[in-house]
Amino acid sequence: MFSRDRWSEILEVLSANWFRTLLTAFGVFWGIFILIILLAAGKGFENGVNQDFGDTATNTMFMWTRTASKAYKGMPKDRRFNYTTEDVEDIRRNVPNLRYISPRNQLGGFNGTNNVVRGIKTGAFDVYGDYPEIIKQEPMDIIQGRFINHNDINKNRKVAIIGRGVRSSLYEKDEDVLGSYIKIQGVNFMVIGVYKKKSSGGDGEEDQKQIYIPFTAFSQAFNMGNRVGWMAVTAVDGKPITDIKESVFNIVRKNHKIHPEDERAIGHFDLFEQYSKVQRLFVAIRIIAYFVGVMVLLSGVIGVSNIMLIVVKERTKEIGIRRSLGASPWNIRGQILTESVFLTIISGMAGIVFASLLIYLINVAMDSSGPVDMFANPSVNLGVVLAALSILIISGLLAGFIPAQNAIKIRPIEALRIE
Repeated sequence: MFSRDRWSEILEVLSANWFRTLLTAFGVFWGIFILIILLAAGKGFENGVNQDFGDTATNTMFMWTRTASKAYKGMPKDRRFNYTTEDVEDIRRNVPNLRYISPRNQLGGFNGTNNVVRGIKTGAFDVYGDYPEIIKQEPMDIIQGRFINHNDINKNRKVAIIGRGVRSSLYEKDEDVLGSYIKIQGVNFMVIGVYKKKSSGGDGEEDQKQIYIPFTAFSQAFNMGNRVGWMAVTAVDGKPITDIKESVFNIVRKNHKIHPEDERAIGHFDLFEQYSKVQRLFVAIRIIAYFVGVMVLLSGVIGVSNIMLIVVKERTKEIGIRRSLGASPWNIRGQILTESVFLTIISGMAGIVFASLLIYLINVAMDSSGPVDMFANPSVNLGVVLAALSILIISGLLAGFIPAQNAIKIRPIEALRIE
């Protein structure tokens, strides 16, 4: 490996017919280039989707009420019902492995519009009555002031946390927000915080136009009593909410006399189940990327092997002379394998460099033009590069093995006869 004469000979052999060598190297170059680009594109898609999920607790289920589809225990079909704070406490006491359970009420959104007034300015925003735990389930950055705490809940404080979109609609640019009051459907609430959410989707701006107030103050101000509009339920890490949700549903069915087989009465969205499907899709994309890339690379390796067979054929007489002068089979085999591995690694490394440069340029273009929906930061990690190098080395050995075996099978006396 460290023989200067050997490397001089390798370079001489490969440069003797440089155009043939270039075409041979291009097959390996293109294979590794396609492999890196496909993996980077798959990672960009994965990053984009994960960015849409944001920091939302993915082991979470949202549940709401619908109409009962079956009569049960004297209760009629097609009746409506509401969750209550008693349901929340029953679930919290009787269902293990729950991390958070947040009852929620809402004005605006699917419940119609609501008017929020500050001075002469008005706006229609979604208003949520929440517990402090909701910030763990739908994370947001508090850029001014604070979020709801349990003292606000216990004392029914009429306080509000507003989004940046609400602030820009109701306040002047440099106006102080904290300590000011907004009127929600005629009830005054003091602003104690401003938040922002990260979102790459088209609703990113709308996410900033929401207002959060304590659940108890919401119930008192808007005559909700003990009613709960919907819930966000999060399981502990390592225990999928998908495995727990039936226990939650059974408690609600029992409390509200819902038929055990009534699938329509309780509406829900299992975020963990959807997130798991997306993750399985990403795994499939990575497998496809590896398969396509390796197949393209294999075609390049076959090309290298064919060219090395031709090179061995052209050097038959030279090999015969070496054998006559005492060169061992391992010496001949090592020479052929070294040439094959060298050609494969050089062309493969060129493919990695050009693919990395293209990925860098794509990232620069995306940074300058702004975020793209469902696609962000295409990249490959160091492990992928090391795996690619391993594939190149193995490919080079495979490409040179058959030509090397053919070379050592040539008898010196027969090789010397060939013109």
